Amino acid sequence: MRHGKADCKLGRTTSHRKAMLRNMVTSFIDYEAIQTTDVKAKELKRAAEKMVTLGKRGTLHARRQALGYIRSEKTVKKLFEELSVRYRERAGGYTRIVKLGFRIGDNAPISLVEFVKDEDKVKGRKKAGAAKKT
Repeated sequence: MRHGKADCKLGRTTSHRKAMLRNMVTSFIDYEAIQTTDVKAKELKRAAEKMVTLGKRGTLHARRQALGYIRSEKTVKKLFEELSVRYRERAGGYTRIVKLGFRIGDNAPISLVEFVKDEDKVKGRKKAGAAKKT
């Protein structure tokens, strides 16, 4: 049975895995897009969306929780001042994973993790609305 097995181990020790995810979330928020393997991308998405949710809360407690996970104060400032405003009206799904193919050296599946833009949401609604009317 799989009870209580929510995280992937990624072939690393617990401390290494946690440190890697913290670094990846920090870089992801800084650059707003990151290229990594598929399994790491899925774990990164979970952690990054939790950080955006903290940013949307906007309280001092949420900021301190984010500072406990994210490595840089500058990144936390960006999270709370830019990203939280950008996704204020969005209920979830702040990131997307795009499959890119396979890495040359070891044939590992590679993905691009990026923040969803507001224009994407508007375009999607127009297409869906047009399809329903016809």
